[in-house]
Amino acid sequence: MKDFRKLFEISWEVCNQNGGIYTVIRSKMPSVTEYFGQNYYAIGPFTSKSRGEFEYEDLPDDAVGEVIREMWAEGFDIHYGTWLITGKPRTILFNYTGKDTSDFKYHLWREAGVDSGSISPLANDVVSFGYAVYVFFKKLASKKEFFDNEVMLQFHEWMAGIPLPFIRNEKMPYKTVFTTHATLLGRYLAFNDPSYYSRLPYVDWHKEAVHFNILAESQIERAAAHAADSFTTVSQVMCDECKFLLGREPDHITPNGLNINKFTSFYKVEILHQDLKNKIHQFIRGHFFGSYSFDLSRTLYFFTSGRYEYKNKGFDMTLEALARLNHKLKMIGSDVTVVMFFITNRPCHSINPNVLNTRGIMEELYKNSQQIGKEVGDKLFAHLSSNAGHSQMPDLNAFMNETMRFRVKRTLQSWNTDTLPPVVTHNIIDDHKDDILNFIRSSGLINKKEDRVKIVYHPAFISPDNPLFGMEYSEFVRGCHLGVFPSYYEPWGYTPCEALASGVPAVTSDLAGFGDYVENLTSGDEDRGIKVLHRRECSFDAAAEDLANYMLKYATSTSSERIMLRTRAEDYAIEFDWKNLIRYYFDAYDHICGVKEKKTVI
Repeated sequence: MKDFRKLFEISWEVCNQNGGIYTVIRSKMPSVTEYFGQNYYAIGPFTSKSRGEFEYEDLPDDAVGEVIREMWAEGFDIHYGTWLITGKPRTILFNYTGKDTSDFKYHLWREAGVDSGSISPLANDVVSFGYAVYVFFKKLASKKEFFDNEVMLQFHEWMAGIPLPFIRNEKMPYKTVFTTHATLLGRYLAFNDPSYYSRLPYVDWHKEAVHFNILAESQIERAAAHAADSFTTVSQVMCDECKFLLGREPDHITPNGLNINKFTSFYKVEILHQDLKNKIHQFIRGHFFGSYSFDLSRTLYFFTSGRYEYKNKGFDMTLEALARLNHKLKMIGSDVTVVMFFITNRPCHSINPNVLNTRGIMEELYKNSQQIGKEVGDKLFAHLSSNAGHSQMPDLNAFMNETMRFRVKRTLQSWNTDTLPPVVTHNIIDDHKDDILNFIRSSGLINKKEDRVKIVYHPAFISPDNPLFGMEYSEFVRGCHLGVFPSYYEPWGYTPCEALASGVPAVTSDLAGFGDYVENLTSGDEDRGIKVLHRRECSFDAAAEDLANYMLKYATSTSSERIMLRTRAEDYAIEFDWKNLIRYYFDAYDHICGVKEKKTVI
């Protein structure tokens, strides 16, 4: 079914990957463009990142093209073309540099109450971008022929929201939606306040914004939320935050989905898992086996990932639960080894040279082994084929020359060490201030041979050019067994949903938007690959114990049980495809346009 209304979607992350909103907009694009077709436009800033995702096209001979030509004549730098993603949406990018916005900042203060006299460099760029977008929509509003059907404007986050108060005050003929994915002040407060949720109703937003030096940004966000015809957020857990920090309760919840086709393995879940797990095995051999070895057939790979927010991302709870899991596995005499990967991003000097060295030696040993295998195999075949009358197997050592033996011995001597495998792969700047490392040191979870839980802290995101893994992050996820994301503050949280879509069971929490959404679905539970950890009404200690017990249950499950769980996890992920969740955005659009009868999304 096609919609004849027009939709402009405005975001700082159109053709400009900075955070999670880029994933939201990009992943839902196939569903949006299928519905709106040529009546859809994406609007964003023109940056150095845009060039690789943007393709120029000729201006259309319509109202949009006419407005862009008018703005070119006035000195605005505007780029028209398509975003090179699935759906190829028509895209307009505004270069926010080089324009004097002093007068506009005055009007922003007078009409929207934004103290824009002294602002951060980012906020200054946002104001400049917002000014260009405002001029565009003001000029477009005068083109009466363009408004044969409703024209809707979807703004994402404070970085895009500046035009909204002017659109409302000047009574421009648009229907507007403003979506906050996480309030800016909420992120700061949650990161710094251990009693964030209980104190939220009593927060003085203005005082706290001044304290964190984000007053202008918070004022922009509040002004946008109040000026929009419809105000939405991504999860129920965000509603109180919006109410108390922005002063307006959301009209709609618009959950974030995924383009599941990107992840679908077409019944090859187990084959892909085994292949990619073997790649992780290679890393593990290089990282651990120079110090000691363990049975890789009895080894499970757990992981967590995301921005380095020690408390908000639940890294603190994950570490506490791992320490307890280590004790529990020892107490029951388990021979299972759990390797836990922390994948995040931290300022680093370099990869630890010892880690690189052991990885290189392991690769040399592999090459030597392959070469020896070929040479010995060729000699063995020649011997057997020329001695067909003898059934006795020869001594294989006779086929290895002295050079081969010495080469392997030298490699092994270089590899073997009496030091423990490092818990961190890189040399972190100011590592004595790193919370993950400090917990590991204080808990003694330092990769001792007798420990059943090992830690690999990788403070850089995984990519194919990474010399330690040499694989895509999505491939790494598929090779793991369990994703652990017990977040304290997470307005939505893509990581557990991405894990499910990759056939990997995951842990989330009821303080994450995704976890809260799953809890309200009758279809979701541990048997379908998703564990929702209860943190809202639980103490830290109780939640950590629950997490440790769940990880113990998983670690002691059988291989066949884990195989079935991976299949069910991938099947369950279909629930979160944009084809199912885009309806929440469409409901918001119908509401502002006065459409009472809900449309069926095809």
